[in-house]
Amino acid sequence: MWKIAVIDDDRAVLQGMRKIIPWEELEAEHAGEAMDGQQGLKLIGSVNPDIVITDIYMPLMNGLDMVEELRKIGYDGKIIILSGYADFEYARQALRLNVDDYLSKPISVQTIKSVLEKAIAQLEGATVHKLEQHQLKQKLMQYEPFVEQEWVKAVVTGNVNLVKPFPPSVQGLLPCGGDASDFLVIAVEILRTVRVSEVSPSDFNLFRFAVGNILQEVISADWKNARLIELHSQHMAVLLHAPRAERDAGMLRIRSLCESMMKHVADYLKVQLEIGIGSWKGRWQEIADSTEEAFQALAAKRHAPVPGLPMYEWIKDQELSDNQSVLLQPTELRPVQFYQQLGEAIRHLQEPQIEEVIERFFQQLEGAGRITETDVRNLGLETWAILTYSLLDAGVRVAELFDTARLKEEVQQLTVPDKLKAWLLDKVSVICKLSGKSEKLKHKQAVDFMVQHIHEHYAEDLHLSELAEKVYISRNYLSTIFRQATGETFNNYVTRVRMEKAKSMILEGRWMIYEVAERVGYKNVPYFTTLFKKHTGTNPTEFVKN
Repeated sequence: MWKIAVIDDDRAVLQGMRKIIPWEELEAEHAGEAMDGQQGLKLIGSVNPDIVITDIYMPLMNGLDMVEELRKIGYDGKIIILSGYADFEYARQALRLNVDDYLSKPISVQTIKSVLEKAIAQLEGATVHKLEQHQLKQKLMQYEPFVEQEWVKAVVTGNVNLVKPFPPSVQGLLPCGGDASDFLVIAVEILRTVRVSEVSPSDFNLFRFAVGNILQEVISADWKNARLIELHSQHMAVLLHAPRAERDAGMLRIRSLCESMMKHVADYLKVQLEIGIGSWKGRWQEIADSTEEAFQALAAKRHAPVPGLPMYEWIKDQELSDNQSVLLQPTELRPVQFYQQLGEAIRHLQEPQIEEVIERFFQQLEGAGRITETDVRNLGLETWAILTYSLLDAGVRVAELFDTARLKEEVQQLTVPDKLKAWLLDKVSVICKLSGKSEKLKHKQAVDFMVQHIHEHYAEDLHLSELAEKVYISRNYLSTIFRQATGETFNNYVTRVRMEKAKSMILEGRWMIYEVAERVGYKNVPYFTTLFKKHTGTNPTEFVKN
């Protein structure tokens, strides 16, 4: 209801306005009345009406002085002057005070109705605009963490313009570097064991989701403000920073952190990790150099500071032997950047973009220096692994398109970069043509959105019908394509994500069972217990003891 206040020193006018204004028709209500400007200010301050109808000549304070005071205190409602004097000077003052209308007494029912309808229409428009602005602000607030995450990923992989400063949404996200602190990147790889390799797309996403959860818990406990970044396929990265004076002592902490990460993932998920550690960098613009070093250390497997652990540190230039290959040296060549760009393009099956990424990388490779046959084969195997896992995200199983044994033989025959490039482009062409025939891939973005939404909002009430509205696909059809892409129903997938998170939380031992249930989306604890036992084979209290 729109609130209208009337201010006039004539009681007959006040009574008449109450009668002639069509309150119900305008969906308005009488908010009060006053007989002078001072009373009017008190009334307006008390009830905050949407529209004020006021006379000019009144005792103690006239209408224009009252309006001036209202504008000073920020009143932004509609103001209509209703005066018995059609004086130009009054009209000029009213215009200066941004009054919405100036009417002369006496006034007809139709005129006051028309003027109020116009004022209410303007108020409605302003309200809609405010609501839209509020909704936009809310959306931006929701997207801000995603923007931060993607920007940090771009910094870590070298896919950001290093000349530009931090975007406004990520100001202060990373320390400025310089004399304050240094940065270091840890490369994490989920080993391609039989358990990991022979899984459905949904299972692999859950593997990665579960590994990420555990790593985040370990990192947060051991290293404040560290960032975990999911990269291509089975790879992740951890971005650390520390005061420059502490960085040498920090290496011991880093080794301990890496050991803890591998142990927890192995204990809870029976999944093996290998880790590479880059060197410290003094500027945020050099973070990608540390990333490349970390992944090259992981590939070289030369310097393991802790015997028996698959954890490897970057070997500095002066420590390399003369016969060390170029791919293990910090050059302008950036495989991690290439893999990230390739993975993103593959996931969307954009053949022109994939070809462009490959062409650009091999142009850089030509000027990189000495490339051995071993380098070419290793690069081929690693690139094919990225393709395989990225396609798995897209719901495509490479084993259904190619003979795996034959592929390995082909890679072993590659000896120079040009042959590798031609081989990759040929395989990409086959993948895009064959995969493009699958109906489910036409809706890949919808399924990707659903999976991401589930992983980010598993603790909330999730309904397939609501997601169907967001992606403009009917509920039944969306259910079908989701099942085709993931191998299970929407509800089963939601339950499995929640149960994986619940397992991780229970093993941490920081929450009671009922708290875990609430945090993963279940208010009914007995129901949660039943689902948990069905999923794990044991109830939550017994799971803690195992």
